[in-house]
Amino acid sequence: MPKEIVGYVKLQIKGGQANPAPPVGPALGQRGINIMEFCKSFNEKTKSFMGKPVPVVITVYKDKKFDFIIKSPPASHFIKEAAKLKGGSKEPGRVVVGSITMKQAQQIAKEKMKDLNALDLEQATKIICGSARSMGIEVKE
Repeated sequence: MPKEIVGYVKLQIKGGQANPAPPVGPALGQRGINIMEFCKSFNEKTKSFMGKPVPVVITVYKDKKFDFIIKSPPASHFIKEAAKLKGGSKEPGRVVVGSITMKQAQQIAKEKMKDLNALDLEQATKIICGSARSMGIEVKE
């Protein structure tokens, strides 16, 4: 018989750096989850993403146990990294703050493929290009 699910908690934590401080502690504490147990297993599984923001979806069960799914860092993080920028444009559509190449967009799409709602690499690349444009970053051929 499957476990009864009480709810889900979605967080974005830097890879390998989960600790009981906010936002992790309060979000998990109110669900009755063992915070240190989560932090240890999350940090172990996200060593390869060290320092990058990593979205995680935590499934909370009735018996206070939990599972979690780690997703790849957001597309905006990869785009900023490729364009070597700290942040996007304050006025996207009017002010262009940087650029990435189509090859870089394809590379980002390959990394994000499992989290994107796309059937093939071409569609995924279009999604990444749209994200870049909405950040005020130009995509060059």
